[in-house]
Amino acid sequence: MMRTLPSHRSTSYHSRAPPSVTRVTAVLTHSSGDLLFLGTEGGHVFVVEVPGFRELEERNISLENVTNSLPEDYGGRRSLEHVESLQENPVNPRQVLIGYGRGMMVIWDLERQSAVKHIPATQQLESVWWTEDGGHVLSSHSDGSYCRWMVAGEGTQSEQEKSEVPYGHFPCKAISKIIQLPTEQGPPFLFLSGGMPRASYGDRHCISVIHSKTHVALDFTSRIIDFFVIRDGPDHTGDPSALVVLVEEELVVIDLQTEGWPVIQTPYLVPLHCSAITCSHHVSAIPLKLWERVLSAGALQNTHYSKKPWPITGGQNLSPDAPQRDLLLTGHEDGTVRFWDASGVCLYPMYKLSTAGVFLTDAEPNDNMNQGTEGEWPPFRKVGCFDPYSDDPRLGVQKIHLCKYSGYLTVAGTAGQILVLELNDEAAEQTVEATVADLLQGQEGFRWKGHTRLEVKEEPVMFPPGFQPFALVQCQPPAVVTALTLHSEWKLVTFGTSHGFGLYDYQQKNTVLVRCTLNPSDQLAMEGPLSRVKSIKKSLRQSFRRIRRSRVSLRKHHVNSAAKVQEANARLEAELAEMELAPVQRKIEARSSDDSFTGLVRTLYFADTFLSDSSHHTPSLWAGTNGGSVLAYQLRLPPVERRAEDPVSAHPAKEIQLMHRAPVVGIVVLDGHGSPLPEPLEVAHDLARSADMQGCHQLLVISEEQFKVFTLPKVSAKMKLKLTAIDGSRVRRVGVAWFGSSRSEDYGESGLTVLTNQGDLHVVSLPGVKLQVQYPCIRREDVSGIASCVFTKHGQGFYLISPSEFERFSLSARCVVEPRSLVEVPSQTPSTTLPRAQPDGPSVAHRNSTRATDDVEGSARRVMEHALLNDETTHDHPTARFIITNLTHGNCQSSLCVCGLTCSFLTAVLQEIQKSLEGYQPTFLENNVKSALAGGKVLTNGD
Repeated sequence: MMRTLPSHRSTSYHSRAPPSVTRVTAVLTHSSGDLLFLGTEGGHVFVVEVPGFRELEERNISLENVTNSLPEDYGGRRSLEHVESLQENPVNPRQVLIGYGRGMMVIWDLERQSAVKHIPATQQLESVWWTEDGGHVLSSHSDGSYCRWMVAGEGTQSEQEKSEVPYGHFPCKAISKIIQLPTEQGPPFLFLSGGMPRASYGDRHCISVIHSKTHVALDFTSRIIDFFVIRDGPDHTGDPSALVVLVEEELVVIDLQTEGWPVIQTPYLVPLHCSAITCSHHVSAIPLKLWERVLSAGALQNTHYSKKPWPITGGQNLSPDAPQRDLLLTGHEDGTVRFWDASGVCLYPMYKLSTAGVFLTDAEPNDNMNQGTEGEWPPFRKVGCFDPYSDDPRLGVQKIHLCKYSGYLTVAGTAGQILVLELNDEAAEQTVEATVADLLQGQEGFRWKGHTRLEVKEEPVMFPPGFQPFALVQCQPPAVVTALTLHSEWKLVTFGTSHGFGLYDYQQKNTVLVRCTLNPSDQLAMEGPLSRVKSIKKSLRQSFRRIRRSRVSLRKHHVNSAAKVQEANARLEAELAEMELAPVQRKIEARSSDDSFTGLVRTLYFADTFLSDSSHHTPSLWAGTNGGSVLAYQLRLPPVERRAEDPVSAHPAKEIQLMHRAPVVGIVVLDGHGSPLPEPLEVAHDLARSADMQGCHQLLVISEEQFKVFTLPKVSAKMKLKLTAIDGSRVRRVGVAWFGSSRSEDYGESGLTVLTNQGDLHVVSLPGVKLQVQYPCIRREDVSGIASCVFTKHGQGFYLISPSEFERFSLSARCVVEPRSLVEVPSQTPSTTLPRAQPDGPSVAHRNSTRATDDVEGSARRVMEHALLNDETTHDHPTARFIITNLTHGNCQSSLCVCGLTCSFLTAVLQEIQKSLEGYQPTFLENNVKSALAGGKVLTNGD
């Protein structure tokens, strides 16, 4: 079991102190690697031996001893308050500086166990920095000032050399952290966190960098957690080279050796939620040519980044190379689409597409994050890519569809806009004309109460290399686009909203079909996303109708005759003796046609199949609605040589109404072999065999409640699989996947991947429509995670476990992507000559360089190894490797990852020590390892 501090301490001040006295407020790891200093809220400093975590009572620094050493004239020895900062003398490891919240700082000699110098600051203390030569101490304070104190020489009291408020004489916010580092030639670098004028810029999150005559206030869009500086040289003691800043939403690294101090592009830990994610789209097995063109377009967008390589290294990547190139496209609230390399464990940013340039918005988007007004004070410069604010909510991307063979992309938004884009390697200036699709088709009595449409720019727009829009469809009313499908071989795109669906020919740039699916009683569909307030009267009316139907149904089926009951039981027993027991099915009431949004289009599907007769197959369009309707249209395409001149026509062919009116979430046509039809252009590129047109085709309709197979072209029911009737769950997401055998490269089967509202994953066989496996995946309470799920074509999937994190899962035995990385745990004890890590405040700060974290890393990792080896509940040492492996970031293992592990683990260990000081006995590590082995996560500062 992990060792804790002894509870039978004889220290008198602790026995009388309230529990808050032992709350840890500052931490210092000594450069020897053997001692840990813990400053507390009560003003005491506890000294702990590592890795055993044994309290060295004789070396503790009590508040009484420090108070007795103060000069007589120090305000009547007023309360020093909590320990705000602990610093080690960089040239004399026997001395430690203790900074108290009231402002007093004391240099304590560890050997003589006495104070050797006092620094009498009068303002509330926030941070302390001891210069590298050991001659000066910098202190920052709550009034936005910082002071420079001379500590070298004789005398017990230091004198203030300089006091400065960097941002004026008006009240300023506190400077929470200060660092000063020398340069070989020239003045030092000074780094300040905070200190902004309270009235004007009190809401800014800034780090000021001052060097010679250059002064920049780096303005971040989220709260600053911590920062440290990387330095040059083999021992990392040279000039500062990079500033590493961890903010609440991202990690930012600034190049300090390139003019202008540009940002170094982050190869990992890139914030997925630069703008809130609104939809996702996955494309498997990207052709090399398209991959290279997307990368090239993305590289041209990154010219404002520093050319220096990523400065943080460390760790080993043990994962094999990805077998194929996969793309994950994320749509965002600000109208952007981001392309991510999803081939391996990490998501690498490749390219960003912005659709806002096509429209007139309240504020023009500006990707130049380095702008700053000449002469502005403070000299702000925006850094980082996290931007939670959208210029116009109508720009939000709702649906994406990319054809990997042709390079065509369609993007649909919140205000009913559908853009068709083509990949171009050169910049182009062009005008995008909008085609209006009136989905109401002139119906009277309806008035749209939602947002207005986006206005399109009339003048030509210069589009950079990459995906460039050449066609635009505007739905009217401008409701959210709920379904979108592209068929690049036929040059058609189909779209749906809560009012109906349409078909657009993007080669000839005209509308082929518009169909209104709106129910006359559905007034909610006219209100839009900004005013969806249900009528209480209508809700009550619908509830009473359901209750009435349920009671009538029960009365019809209720049998009062005892003789009939006995007869039925006898007949049932005889039948059960001869046949297999079927699963118990619950009764599902049919949904009312008056329910809201019955006309909302949930799915759209293109298929080349048999509609009119069994001898002629034709292109077709299928649409499924929220009210359980399936609409089929026969398409007539002109010959290839006349495709640009002759129009495409669509004619209604079939209509199916499901009995229970459950929403249709998926439509699939199976060929004569029972296989799903290939994707457009897939056969032309010899990547799939042609669909079998000799046998009978089948139509698979997936509703929220069941899977039903119909024969084509007669559309007669053949078989079905009930889901809601068996376990009460409803289908939320469905996809077609190819499951390859893990033993034979040549064998595989097609199946449906299904996610339910309970968070369970199912695999349904094709064409037999049988449940194969079921696995719990997402918590049923995680509604947003279930809604964000997207399946791949090879049995994998992604879903958001938080606004900024995707979790990847696999249902395939062959296609599994998992992190395999390693950070070695050093076994030797660091020497006292190594640079030390300098914590500041409650978190561990990184003083000189990445090398400066070695002491903390070594200590914390030895602590973990020691504790794991001595834990009574788990003697398996590879658990340490398990925890480290799962906290590193795939192909981007770095000492920063280890620092993250170190800080979180060390903080948790400190919490355990704190609990021990308060008499609390249960160990942290036991519960944490159990959580990790059970699939949980290692606790961090916020847990």
